[in-house]
Amino acid sequence: MRNLLFPPTSRYCNTETTRLNTVDGEEVIHLKRRFIAAPEHFSLLQEHLVTEGDRLDNITALYLGDPLQFWRICDANGAMFPAELTAEIGRRLRITLPEGIPEIPHVAG
Repeated sequence: MRNLLFPPTSRYCNTETTRLNTVDGEEVIHLKRRFIAAPEHFSLLQEHLVTEGDRLDNITALYLGDPLQFWRICDANGAMFPAELTAEIGRRLRITLPEGIPEIPHVAG
C-alpha cells in the first residue's frame, strides 16, 4: 500500500505502509522499513565544509532552501544521527540531488 499520509517533501513520502492485526482484532497501519541508498548513489551537487557553529538546519536551508530537508543531507552522507554531521570541524558534507534523480550532464556550448 502506497503512503499518502506524508507530503512530497517528507522522507516518508514513498515509504509503503502495511497492516497488522493484533490478537484482539484491532488493525494497526504502520510504515514499512525505509531503506536508504548508499551515499555513492546520490548525484553530487557540491560539498560544504563544516565550520565552527554550523547547524544542519541552517546548512540545509542554505543549499536546499528548506531547513526541514536535513534528512536529505543525512541520507547523502550515510548518517543515522544528524548531529554527527556537524560535530567535526572540517568535515566535508555532500550536498546531493534526491535519491534516484540522476545528475544532468553539463553540455559545453
